[in-house]
Order: sequence, then structure tokens, then C-alpha cells
Amino acid sequence: MSSAWLQRRRKDQYYRLAKLKGYRSRASYKLLQATRPYSLIRPGDKVVDLGSHPGGWLQVAREVVGPEGLVIGVDIKDTAPLPYPNVKLLKLDIYSADIVEKILAESKDPVDVVISDLAPSIIGSWDVDHARQVDLARVAFQTAKEILKQNGNVLIKLFQGPELRPFQEEASLLFRQSRLLKPKASRPESSEVYFLGLGFKPGWHRDVPQG
Repeated sequence: MSSAWLQRRRKDQYYRLAKLKGYRSRASYKLLQATRPYSLIRPGDKVVDLGSHPGGWLQVAREVVGPEGLVIGVDIKDTAPLPYPNVKLLKLDIYSADIVEKILAESKDPVDVVISDLAPSIIGSWDVDHARQVDLARVAFQTAKEILKQNGNVLIKLFQGPELRPFQEEASLLFRQSRLLKPKASRPESSEVYFLGLGFKPGWHRDVPQG
């Protein structure tokens, strides 16, 4: 890490706020900024967080769902547990063939919300990074379609690029409301945006958005 990068991070208001609040990541504020105006997550919800390491989104989701809800984090990396009995961790590759089965075994029923901050290792090649991000978004979306209940919600990270609009247009067919979001906590120079889908329509969910 360069000294310039460290200085920018120290000046980052969301990095400082996350430290003060005890969040594991500044990205916690991205989820908060999507949840508050759109009621993405509600008290008592069952939430699945795909790509949950290091746990910042898990913390926010648990705050919102409260003690009556359930939050399931899925990541291939080891994530330090949170001190709540209703936050469960599954160490799984997002590409695992049995991911849906294992999530539903933990949740017992279809879930209310699927959130995904999955991102590839950035190599600096815009075309490659964009393609890999959209592929992760498609896998997250496929998983969401299999575990969401009727009227459920999703929030899925994407990168700007030619595959963004096709994904948005096809995915939006499966929700009563949808849009792209760029939370204020997302760095201005970042190409990331999030697909927000509200009100899942299960009867429409058999085709996966393809590029």
C-alpha cells in the first residue's frame, strides 16, 4: 500500500465513520444508503449476504432485521463471527453447485432479501474487470432467483460497461420496481453501481440474464 493511498483512506469520511461506529468496512454505508430510502431490508427479514467478508454488510443487515430476523453470510474466505445467534456464516464458493441447497438448509424457507457486494480481483484491464464483475452478478442473481420469496428484494453490485444495460433490462422484468444505484459512499472514481430490485415475481424467474 502506498503512503498516498493510506493518506486518502484516512481522509475518507466513510472510513472514519466506520471506525467510529465499529463497522468492519466503509462499505457498510453503501448498504445503509440503499436500505433507508427503499426499505430494502426490514425488521424480521431473512437476509442472505453473498460475498460477506469481512462482515460490514452483515453488521448493517443484523442492525436492521433485529433479533427476530436472520442473516446468512456466504463467502469463500473465513469471516470472524458476529456476536449474535441469528447471524450465520457459510464458507462457500459462490460457484458451488450446492450453494442453493446449503443456504436453504440454513434459512429453512425462502428468504426476503439477497444482497451481493461480490467483486473480482481487479487486474486493471477495464474489459476483463467488467466482464468478470458481470459474471459474478449473474451468478449472484441466479442464486437469488432460487432462494427469494415472492416480493423479495435484491441489491447486486455491477461495474459500468457494455454488459450492464442488458443485465439491468432482463433482471428488471423479474421485479415490480428496479433501478441502478450509486450510493454516496461509493467512491466517485469507482465504476461500481448496484442493481436494486424490489418485489420479486417468482413466476417470471426461470431465465437468467445473459450477455
